[in-house]
Amino acid sequence: MIEVGALRALRSVAALGTLARAADELGFTASAVSQQIKRLERQVGVPVLAQAGRGVVLTPAGQAIVDSAPEVFQALERCAEAARSVSDGAPRGVLRVAAFSTGIRGLLAPLVPRLAVSCPDLRVRITEQDPDEALRGVEAGTADLALVHDADGLPAPLPPALTRRPVHTDVGDVVVHRTHPLAELDRPLTGADLAGHAWVTSPPGTVCHQWFRRLFADLPEEPDVRHLVDDFATQLSLVASGEVVALIPRLARPPLSEGLVSRTLRRQPKREVHAAWRRSAETSPSIRAVLTELSAQRTRS
Repeated sequence: MIEVGALRALRSVAALGTLARAADELGFTASAVSQQIKRLERQVGVPVLAQAGRGVVLTPAGQAIVDSAPEVFQALERCAEAARSVSDGAPRGVLRVAAFSTGIRGLLAPLVPRLAVSCPDLRVRITEQDPDEALRGVEAGTADLALVHDADGLPAPLPPALTRRPVHTDVGDVVVHRTHPLAELDRPLTGADLAGHAWVTSPPGTVCHQWFRRLFADLPEEPDVRHLVDDFATQLSLVASGEVVALIPRLARPPLSEGLVSRTLRRQPKREVHAAWRRSAETSPSIRAVLTELSAQRTRS
């Protein structure tokens, strides 16, 4: 009989292309993953991987196994949920949540202490991951729930075995020193207001850099970008110097120091945050508890 761990290892190798990357995702050594694959090959009696340059590819037999894997994992999940359903239905055990950095700061960190009170037998274990990696982890079974945000206005592609729900809308504000000319404006800022000022912004390739570029899309001149910094607390420290201003997502924004103020934009940049989980875990009391808290948090905000 095929072992579940070996099946999960093969699926991760198929998705990531190398034993080393699969090992990183699964939390094993590459040698341990290799041994799992070899054990799987002995169990089925045929090779499931073949070398391809520095990586590996599935053999036809390996592809057939990977294609059948979602049904196996969904069946196992249903078995686990059936066992839980005969108990009192209270959330318990460990719930593994994968989330992006600012989602952890703005959504999960406030939620964890409330869950400790409402669900004392539940432990939430959080891992920081980018949306694609988080979704892949949920699909592979290395995480139970993912918090992901859309990129360039589009939700991250969702594997068929997963479902999702919107849980938060994040927006960006301009943060300036209280002595800055923009701080004196008591109305939402326009693109024209932003021209001619020096900026610190997130590096290219990030959602926040996309937001920033859109602010100047209709203006004839290029923005004066003095600094490219990925960490938002560091951006705010540069804003505190009075030299530059910044566009900061609210989820990423710590409490502002006394010398800083935020100003809303007339055309606010936005991103939707979704929670995603396996369809086979739809009735999980632990997932439902977290989703309930996220919904209550969204209502309060």
